[in-house]
Amino acid sequence: MIRLTEINKTYPGAVPLHVLKGINLHVERGELVSIMGASGSGKSTLLNILGILDNYDSGEYLLDGTLIKDLSENKGAEYRNRMIGFVFQSFNLINYKNAVENVALPLFYQGVSRRKRNMLAMEQLEKMGLADRAHHLPGELSGGQKQRVAIARAMITNPSIILADEPTGALDSSTSRDVMALFRQLNRQEGKTIVIVTHDPGVGRQCDRVIRISDGLIIPDESIKTDN
Repeated sequence: MIRLTEINKTYPGAVPLHVLKGINLHVERGELVSIMGASGSGKSTLLNILGILDNYDSGEYLLDGTLIKDLSENKGAEYRNRMIGFVFQSFNLINYKNAVENVALPLFYQGVSRRKRNMLAMEQLEKMGLADRAHHLPGELSGGQKQRVAIARAMITNPSIILADEPTGALDSSTSRDVMALFRQLNRQEGKTIVIVTHDPGVGRQCDRVIRISDGLIIPDESIKTDN
């Protein structure tokens, strides 16, 4: 599903910053993996490349067999909208839109009618156990509820891959476990390929595989037993 070969990325400047130094990574369809590393290790840059939010300098990125390289803005957006759902630590919800409007937003950009996108958004909120919060604004929701709204938004286009950047970073430990249980459910029951960037070993332990990155290089990964 995801295959990176010798990916390099350098940010220019007075002193160029070589962030990724020959990354080799293969994620199979239907895997639930975490990418772990210290601040500055390159994990967020790697996630941005996986999400077609940033380009790379050299190497090869194949997404479901398609070479992702130097795409136009429109082509990159097309691939993202069709294949990838994003979940962020800060939720990235629009404060003046209620839950159902936030979840429906990706379909608005795809030109789906309001009636249909709101119907599909309600279906996703029901799956998240948030049907009774559909017309609440983000400011009226708890952190865990906001993250479930964000996950519903990521799921509404039925993506093959979910990329999550520190999705439990703003949550307490109990809510974090609930969110991770939700990711495992999406992985096991709906077959979603999920890549989670995290600094939390507890989150890593709940994934099938931990990919460790240090100083722009991936160190040998390990298969681990999933906590249930």
